[in-house]
Amino acid sequence: MKHKRVVVTHYGGPETLLVVEEECPEPKCHEVRVRVLAAGVSLPDVLAREGVHPETPRPPFTPGWDLIGVVDRLGDGVTGIEPGQIVAAMPISGAYAEFVCLAQNELVPVPSVLDPAEAVSLVLNYVTAYRMMHRCAKVRPGQRAVIHGAAGGVGSALLQLGRIAGLEMYGTCSSRGASTVSDLGAVPIDYQQQDYVQEVRRLSGDGVDVVFDPIGGSHLWRARAALRRGGRVVGYGLSTSLRGQGLTSSRPGRRRRFRGTARFVLYIAGGWLLPGRRRVVPYSIQWFKRLRPALFRQDLTALFGLLQEQRIKPLIARRLPLTEAREAHELLGRGGVIGKLVLLTGGPSLACGGT
Repeated sequence: MKHKRVVVTHYGGPETLLVVEEECPEPKCHEVRVRVLAAGVSLPDVLAREGVHPETPRPPFTPGWDLIGVVDRLGDGVTGIEPGQIVAAMPISGAYAEFVCLAQNELVPVPSVLDPAEAVSLVLNYVTAYRMMHRCAKVRPGQRAVIHGAAGGVGSALLQLGRIAGLEMYGTCSSRGASTVSDLGAVPIDYQQQDYVQEVRRLSGDGVDVVFDPIGGSHLWRARAALRRGGRVVGYGLSTSLRGQGLTSSRPGRRRRFRGTARFVLYIAGGWLLPGRRRVVPYSIQWFKRLRPALFRQDLTALFGLLQEQRIKPLIARRLPLTEAREAHELLGRGGVIGKLVLLTGGPSLACGGT
């Protein structure tokens, strides 16, 4: 039996995404074949396609950091899991496919009542937000936070979790995303029309306790000016540091594994050495998952519980067929996407010779 998957043929723009049809993969020992129901589309996928993300495989490869799927076939030695079970995984690459084989320890059980598109939003975006908020920033009720890209996937997750945590929040966004940010409990700040540091200082008086910054570069250091004494800037994603000046599709294959590292180290050191105790701290979900896999599973399971209790509600920007991955990347590249883009496969009728 055959299945479809999306392949990055070479580093570059959305046109490098090709849908191929091939034989279904067979699970090896201690692997599970999963029929993908939903795969998330995120900025790391775009950076991988461009060839600049530290986790970028060499082409040809299938992108896709996060997925929700159904256990389809078990490899030898797999125990404690049954065909038909709903699972989540964050393979970092490979999720843009109808079927994928993963190690059993990569899989996290998912309550079957959850919408796959909403559930997949938790795997990368909400775990990132949850860890940064409660492990890096260690927020407390009544504290203030600035959330950059507040209408996006991670930004809207931070807003929802921040509201649960009792934070006073300010969210930078475009004018298009202002109503969404306001509805999620934050004061919107139009980064295209306003200086967010001046606006935060005007609104808060003495600044905020934490800034969540996915941009990186000099933006990290400027964020310190919005902090009150003892505050923290949590840097993640770091798209500017990875990309440099603009897109890098004209320089394929130059993966920036260490780009911006020296500057980031200086920012971290400066936060400790300069008066005011305004720290800059990094966050990487892939290293967290590798070093603390049990905590990753624990946090994701807790988030599935919050979704089941309807205490959080992921924003789904668009649900697109797997074959329209190129359009999803084009939408994300243009900016202004509110919430999470999700790719969906052929649904329950899809078969690949499994049980």
